[in-house]
Amino acid sequence: MSILLVTSSPRGAASHSTRIATEFAQKLLAADPSNTLVVRDLVANPLPHIDADYATGIYTPADARTPRQAEVVGVSDVVLDELFAADTVILATGFINFNISSTLKSWVDHVARSGKSFAYGENGPKGLVTGKKVYIVLASGGIYSEGAAVQFDHAVPYLRSVLGFIGMTDVDVIRIEGVSKGPDAVDAALAKATATVDALVAASRDVAAAA
Repeated sequence: MSILLVTSSPRGAASHSTRIATEFAQKLLAADPSNTLVVRDLVANPLPHIDADYATGIYTPADARTPRQAEVVGVSDVVLDELFAADTVILATGFINFNISSTLKSWVDHVARSGKSFAYGENGPKGLVTGKKVYIVLASGGIYSEGAAVQFDHAVPYLRSVLGFIGMTDVDVIRIEGVSKGPDAVDAALAKATATVDALVAASRDVAAAA
């Protein structure tokens, strides 16, 4: 199994989403030595926000692109290749202004490409990135999975929608929430997320053993 880990929190070593997602990926590796891991750190190596050269370059034949168009489309090609090569995708993000990080949004903009990850046909759009298992690891200061604040969670609905649009519909969410409520709340949130990760790793091991 090939695992793609995409981290995007600006908090570096203090990031709860990066910590849990990285531990998850490492546990999946340990569960099966044949598994492989590719890590894309969007903070250490941010993707360029899409611009005019990208917007025109993706619709320009490769041999007719300007050097700048070739450069930015080439970046998109690389992240698409990583995505298509993966069996399992782990996306880690903090909850920032009710949505995902801007660095992860740039990743989405580079992988959501007409003719590459989705196509339009007689029956409308069709996602082309299929056969993937996706995990979203989301850290938030408040509680957004239930209660009155649910309406402010635009991160999970957005990711489910855009990932589904390009063909990735098998999506689980691992939340690390309520971390702004003090050290005890942080410990409880991390413990709950770790327990979820361990259960998912065990399930993955069982599936592999039955295959």
